[in-house]
Amino acid sequence: MQTVVHTKPDEVFQTFSVSVPCVIPVVTWAVTATHCGPQSCEYGSLGNVRLGDLKIAAELFHKHPPLLFKLGLPLLVQRTIARTIVLQEIVGKGRFGEVWRGKWCGEDVAVKIFSSRDERSWFREAEIYQTVMLRHENILGFIAADNKDNGTWTQLWLVSEYHEQGSLFDYLNRGMVTVEGMVKLALSVASGLAHLHMEIVGTQGKPAIAHRDLKSKNILVKKNESCAIADLGLAVKHDSVLNTIDIPQNPRVGTRRYMAPEILDDAMNTNIFESFKRADIYSLGLVYWEIARRCSVGGITEEYQLPYYDVVPSDPSIEDMRRVVCEQKLRPNIPNQWQSCEALRVMGRIMRECWHANGAARLTALRVKKSISQLGLQEDSKA
Repeated sequence: MQTVVHTKPDEVFQTFSVSVPCVIPVVTWAVTATHCGPQSCEYGSLGNVRLGDLKIAAELFHKHPPLLFKLGLPLLVQRTIARTIVLQEIVGKGRFGEVWRGKWCGEDVAVKIFSSRDERSWFREAEIYQTVMLRHENILGFIAADNKDNGTWTQLWLVSEYHEQGSLFDYLNRGMVTVEGMVKLALSVASGLAHLHMEIVGTQGKPAIAHRDLKSKNILVKKNESCAIADLGLAVKHDSVLNTIDIPQNPRVGTRRYMAPEILDDAMNTNIFESFKRADIYSLGLVYWEIARRCSVGGITEEYQLPYYDVVPSDPSIEDMRRVVCEQKLRPNIPNQWQSCEALRVMGRIMRECWHANGAARLTALRVKKSISQLGLQEDSKA
């Protein structure tokens, strides 16, 4: 499989700033955006920022955020929005920097701040989030990308929806979940992953995307108790026509605890894009185990733990994980009491089919979504 070489990060704003002059009055942007293709909506057609743009964006953000995220924002509006955000507090730290809660137009937004030395990572994540047709209720809603230069150093910002419940990791640590809650969390993650993995064919289509770092800390819990997949900085896109992957094929990226056996063993076939999707599914199975452990069965709830907590150190090496997952062929323990609950029994079966040693034998994200959707219907019928 060939690799497509992308624009260098220092050319990022030359790339994102390409725009076509538009003579349509600014106030019609929000209306006409529904009629333009996703590409033009997301990359913009306005030559300069005017107050009307920001008013329209603010009104959409207040009244109907999903519409704002679906339409996307012209680049220069993105940059002006970022410059009007007031940072409030640090809410987390990631691989490449800090995550802040900020205020824009009276609403909370999340601001992921990269240092200039991580410019390539910032550029990559912004690029992935602005993929045509990526927007989905179970994928974090992207708002803007910008750089902040005070003359001494440069900060690189990614602005997105803010979810006050935090990550799935935080959420599960705080308390137990009901069977209904477990199904809702699991279904929403599967829905988001199925959309990422799916190719939409057409001139305004979407390439298949593999996440490559799926874990409970990279999934956010929304106000309605469903999930949104975040942190797409390591994701890869597939061009099915040319059969290419758009970044160098370094398979050993992500979080070691969640790496599939074929990655740990350095046996992954990177010439086949399906390999990347199958590795995501393995990680999904581990996330499901984390969720299911916190589901109350007969009044019994197990404490929160990370996968393989009992067999590897808190910060395992690749060799630690390889020995456990590949040589000893261990997987997280599925408790016997799960057999007494139909929903947990089904979830246990799905997990086993997700973390199969043979990647080709694992379920697809769409199959997982359908199975859990069916489980949800069964649970609803009991209510």
